[in-house]
Amino acid sequence: MRLEYGFQLSDCDVPRFAVEAVEGIGKLFTLGTLVLNVVATKKSVEIVFHGLNPEDPERKIGAFREIATSSPTGVELHFVLGESGRVPGSSSYFRWLTVSPV
Repeated sequence: MRLEYGFQLSDCDVPRFAVEAVEGIGKLFTLGTLVLNVVATKKSVEIVFHGLNPEDPERKIGAFREIATSSPTGVELHFVLGESGRVPGSSSYFRWLTVSPV
């Protein structure tokens, strides 16, 4: 099934993004630069990290934080860990992260 949906960042107060279980480090670099650009105009961004074992979301969050805070001209960021857990009936784990400028 394919669903196409379009929106502008200006249409939402809090942009939300997802990092899928099979995504590699390249996605985290792309997400890091995207988040830096978005928090320049928004008060926060929410990201859900997905993994196939309980450690995956936490590892991805750690790598993302390293990347996002390494920008020489980026804003200082505040990270708040949100809900985490296992999706019932599956082998999928998740963790939410809210990122906002300080």
